[in-house]
Amino acid sequence: MSARPSFAYDVYEDECPTRLVLGRLADKWALLILDRLRDGPMRFSALKRDIKRITQKVLTQTLRKLERDGLISRTVTATSVPVTVEYALTPLGDTLTDTIATFAHWAERHMDAVLAAQAAFDAAAQASREAVAGSVVHRLR
Repeated sequence: MSARPSFAYDVYEDECPTRLVLGRLADKWALLILDRLRDGPMRFSALKRDIKRITQKVLTQTLRKLERDGLISRTVTATSVPVTVEYALTPLGDTLTDTIATFAHWAERHMDAVLAAQAAFDAAAQASREAVAGSVVHRLR
C-alpha cells in the first residue's frame, strides 16, 4: 500500500472539516449542479429545469452550501427587470469538473452491471429470508 501524501488536514480524523466537504461533494444534487455548471453560468430556473426532480428548496439549499464552500459564485444583475441571478463555477469549483465528469460517466457506463449486481443480491437475500422462514415453520410443526 502506498503512503498517503501529507496535508494539513486528515480526512480520517473524526473532527476534520474535510469530512464536511466530502459529505457535500458526495451529495447527488451537488454533483449534478457542479457538473451542469461546467459548461458555463446558468440561471436558477435553467438549473431547476435541467436537473430533473430537484425541488426548489433543495436546489436553493445546495446552491447556498456550494457558494459558502467557494465552489460556485452567485451574480445578481439588478439592471434588468426582473432581477437575474446566475450561478457559475469558481476557479476552485472548476478544479472538480474532471473528477465529477469521471464519476458521472462511470455511473452511466456501468449502470447495467450495477443493476445486475443489485438484482442478484436482492434475489439471494430473498431466498435466504424464505429459507429462514421455512426453517422456522418446520421447527414449529
